[in-house]
Amino acid sequence: MKLPDQRNEHIKVYVNGKIVPRDEARVSVFDSVVQGGDAVWEGLRIYDNRVFMFEEHLQRLMDSAHAMAFAGIPDKEEIRQAVFSTLHANEMYDEAHIRLTLTRGEKLTSGMSPEFNTKGCSLIVLAEWKKPVYDASGISLITSSIRRNSPQCVDSKIHHNNLINNILAKIEANLAGVQDAVMLDVDGFVSETNATNIFFVKRGEVFTPFADSCLPGITRGKVISLCEENDIPIREKRISISEMYTSEECFVTGTMGELTPVLKIDGRQIGNGEAGDITTSVQRLYRKLTESQGVPIPAPSRA
Repeated sequence: MKLPDQRNEHIKVYVNGKIVPRDEARVSVFDSVVQGGDAVWEGLRIYDNRVFMFEEHLQRLMDSAHAMAFAGIPDKEEIRQAVFSTLHANEMYDEAHIRLTLTRGEKLTSGMSPEFNTKGCSLIVLAEWKKPVYDASGISLITSSIRRNSPQCVDSKIHHNNLINNILAKIEANLAGVQDAVMLDVDGFVSETNATNIFFVKRGEVFTPFADSCLPGITRGKVISLCEENDIPIREKRISISEMYTSEECFVTGTMGELTPVLKIDGRQIGNGEAGDITTSVQRLYRKLTESQGVPIPAPSRA
């Protein structure tokens, strides 16, 4: 199958201190991510020689690893250097995306217990040429039958690799011929999509679900701040399915897709079926941030 971007055919990947060709990038079958999806991750986007919101993503990675009781966690500086080294190895300085993964590490034997993990964490830096993944003009969604985990089950603040719920919801979206699926919480209120946070607009006010059963995404947080700083009314609330259908605008947010208008949900047209005024205003504000903010990628060191 043809790659979405052929430039990624010969990328180099950082795995546990070594940068290797794509076809050689692998972890042990005893690694915890293989044994039980026991890992945490972040998505980073590269704009014009800068890693956007790098420190926020690093902190969430550390928080997630700490909440999961990982041992032998590399420090932030080691992870920063791993990211920079990977970008230099691939000469990626714009229009790129990084999947940053930290696993509990390799086990002595197969099994669930972290007591089998004695070698410390595994760090993977996967950088690819990747523009925002959604059609900028807008996308369509369905409502999934798969519920988002409640904090009674798994705390959504942990950005973990156990994505089975999300994958099952994405399968439903694929079968319906749409881009993604809205996931409800266990009480039937809107939570997020399988891959993004979600926002709605009604009568000039922006609404987004409480971050109870959804990930409090970093892009989500930035959008909330942008609205507050630019006098766009915004609040978190419980959002029912009918409120979702009758919203005047809708958009989704995330590192992979930035801000994307939603034009249709479950066959219902949202608003006038195109990106609304508030959506486009917030998109412009966010774009300005990506053009000016981020951690600069230092020049490669000379051997």
